Parts: sequence; C-alpha cells; structure tokens
Amino acid sequence: MILRTIHVGITDTNCYVVGCEDTREGVVIDPGGHADRIFRVLDEDGWTVRYVLNTHCHFDHMQANAEVVTVTAAPLALHPAELPILKAKGGAALFGLPEVESPMPDLELEHGQVLKVGTMCFQVLHTPGHSPGSVTFYLAEEGVAFDGDVLFADSVGRTDLPGGDWDTLERSIREVLFALPDETVLYPGHMSKTTVGHEKAHNPWLKGKKGGLH
Repeated sequence: MILRTIHVGITDTNCYVVGCEDTREGVVIDPGGHADRIFRVLDEDGWTVRYVLNTHCHFDHMQANAEVVTVTAAPLALHPAELPILKAKGGAALFGLPEVESPMPDLELEHGQVLKVGTMCFQVLHTPGHSPGSVTFYLAEEGVAFDGDVLFADSVGRTDLPGGDWDTLERSIREVLFALPDETVLYPGHMSKTTVGHEKAHNPWLKGKKGGLH
C-alpha cells in the first residue's frame, strides 16, 4: 500500500490517495476541494483510479467529486443514506457557502461489502452518527481504516448537523471501530492519525462528554 494525504478545502480536510504498489491502481477518498492538488499527486505517482470514495457527503468531503470523477472516469461510491445530503449540495448553504454540485453515485455501498483495488481489499463498515450514511473503509491486511468524521485523535465527529445523532455515533465507535484490533491506524477526515487502542484508552469524548469538533 502507498498512502498519500492531501490537505484540501476550507476546513483542511484529509483527502487520501491509497494505491496498490504492484498494480498502480488506487482510490481517492474524500476529494473535499482543491482538485488540482489531487491531480498533481495522481499524475506524479501514475495512479489509475478505480473508485472515488466518499466517507460521507458533507461539502468539505465531496467538493471536488465532479472534477475528480470527470477527469479519472472512475465510479463514485457512497452509502445510499447519504443521498439526501448529496442532493442538498453537501449542506454548504448551512454555512453560507456556495452550493456544491456532485454527480450521483455509480455504486451504493453497504456494510460488509469489499472493494478490490489491485491486491488491496477495502471493507465497507457502516458507521453512522455524524451523518446517516457515514462509512469507514477498513484494510485489514494493512491494519488501517479511513473513518471520515466519526472518530478523531482525542475527539469525535459533531452530531448537530442534519441527520447527526450522538447515541448512534457512540454505538458506531464502540461496536464497530473499537471492534477492530487495537493496533489499527485510523486515518480521519481532519487532523492527525491515531490508533484504535489509543482512542479506547484516552478519548475524552467517550468518557461522558457529548459533541465533537468536526
């Protein structure tokens, strides 16, 4: 696995390009803006993009969907519970920002589904709470997971946007993410990476607090 992190958009979203070193096939996870930066990485590394993946459809995670899908001709994949947010232009208007256009998905994801990209297997884990269709992409053999805005280093995703729910988010974290091996490295939608074991032991938002930052 080759992993490139690209900081994009006005909220400094982590867009990830994850590729198979053997086949040069890869995915783009959460193209939240600055399509030019994403294309630069794709060109430099010579990737063939198999999928454009959205962990969820808030504007800061899908702002460059249209450009990346058009240029790469890769199918867009997301959970169907995110369609209302996608159709609402990512909720950008809630923040006084221009609406975000995105194509509809070519592939609707479901819990337990596996996407093969080169020699890599991306397992889809439905982890709602931050939004109804939030998903995590888990690569068991690599020991990594890309969890969007569900769980951060010492923080959690916000639940005050339409479709958010604290009890659902906590359940996703405790029953799905915390079921992964402790050494699993979590790559979130914002801020730095962390591990499942660290968050189990130290995350203050799971010790009685409710809310979150992103």
